Amino acid sequence: MTQEWWRDAVVYQVYVRSFADSDGDGIGDLPGVRSRLPYLADLGVDAIWLNPFYASPMADGGYDVADYRAVDPMFGSLEDAAGLIHDAHANGLRVIVDIVPNHSSDQHAWFRKGLRDRYIFRPGRGADGELPPNDWESVFGGPAWTRTPDGDWYLHLFAPEQPDLNWENPDVHAEFLDILRFWLDLGADGFRIDVAHGMVKAPGLPDVGHPNQNELLGEEPLPYFDQDGVHEIYRTWRMVLDEYPGDRMAVAEAWAPNAERTALYVRPDELHQAFNFHFLKAKWSASSFRTAIEEMLATKAPATWVLSNHDVHRHVTRYGDGEVGTRRARAAALLLLALPGSAYVYQGEELGLPEVLDLPDELLQDPVWERSGHTDRGRDGCRVPLPWASAGPSLGFSSGAGWLPQPEDWAKLSVAEQQTEPESMFSLYRAVLRLRRMLSFGEFEWLDLPEDVLGFRRGTFHCVVNLGTEPVRLTDAGRVLVASADHGVDDGVVTLPPDTAIWWS
Repeated sequence: MTQEWWRDAVVYQVYVRSFADSDGDGIGDLPGVRSRLPYLADLGVDAIWLNPFYASPMADGGYDVADYRAVDPMFGSLEDAAGLIHDAHANGLRVIVDIVPNHSSDQHAWFRKGLRDRYIFRPGRGADGELPPNDWESVFGGPAWTRTPDGDWYLHLFAPEQPDLNWENPDVHAEFLDILRFWLDLGADGFRIDVAHGMVKAPGLPDVGHPNQNELLGEEPLPYFDQDGVHEIYRTWRMVLDEYPGDRMAVAEAWAPNAERTALYVRPDELHQAFNFHFLKAKWSASSFRTAIEEMLATKAPATWVLSNHDVHRHVTRYGDGEVGTRRARAAALLLLALPGSAYVYQGEELGLPEVLDLPDELLQDPVWERSGHTDRGRDGCRVPLPWASAGPSLGFSSGAGWLPQPEDWAKLSVAEQQTEPESMFSLYRAVLRLRRMLSFGEFEWLDLPEDVLGFRRGTFHCVVNLGTEPVRLTDAGRVLVASADHGVDDGVVTLPPDTAIWWS
């Protein structure tokens, strides 16, 4: 690790309500996370990112925050949060907490008290103001405006219970600087910034004028996302982070249209990282991955790679059905962890968990399900509780049933099953994470390989991934360090099957 630990850290994302339940209510909590810290330390990650655990009505899984300085009783107490941070540090893990600055809950004290200047209220259009102020759509479906009884409309780019904050108001700026300091004082090592590209809206709130507003990585600019004004906010936040010792940091969830726009968030006086969602969205092809990697590295900005998170289908399922998806996910793990920069691993990724596509309709809780008129099943399928044991009502997640049911065949994917299986996905992740810490890397350089094969060197270290349909012979491979699947070695020539990755030095 460098002194700036975040530059090459591997961060494990904990979706708190689905990680580990300590009190048997079927919902994961902070004491549950705290009890599993030795597991994460043994896995070999450097830090954990905790999804929101703040006081919330839970209209959007906690991303509708009612009090940014309080822990929701569902998840524990402020003392539990402090204890978790303390124990994480004792286990050699840093802690990143989620912060949600684009919107609050409609149950936040500001909104309940009618402090409209801290939100975005506008009169409607039409003869009687009966039409929304503009044509903006919610990311969750439907219009992005809700009318209040007095006739005005308020903006919510997500659910109606999540009114957008008005970042033209200095009180909003001051409040969030204080929130940052509150959690930094408690020992947090950094922040993941939700909707980091969304706080500033174009002057006059102009119409979008075209469909497909919900395409997060579309090429068309949107008047409510990725406005230049957000960068002024982050320059101020960076000054706060730099006041504290220990390389405190922030990572942006910024769905920018290209790598150049993403890189603006990580200029030296702004944030430290921004997720590379173009890499997450890459198709299973050498050209698609290479383009995402090349465009990011060309910016010379700190790189942050990710394959899955709590908002997208798990990549095991995205990459193919059954064994094909699992095989590709194993190869993708080696690719992810070989790239220069930091990597984020979503909980359950190390177990090879697939997306759960058949959850009963009546159990779905994501607001996308209702907002879309039951046409989009939302994100609950990637949020199913982790299987820790091979038996029990929730496979060790809780002493009772979990808030979402796990598929029966997850018993064989449980931590208990995989920890003792040397060829399991868990064993692969643990081996690769430990190996990654031991290696010395040089400058990045692409290898000249067939069209369907992706490969690069970093000094004497090499990574090659066969994304094609035919085996490929590597005549200049050195000492094999690790491979994602069985491969042939004959007199110094490595035969790499399809959907397989290899490291050598």
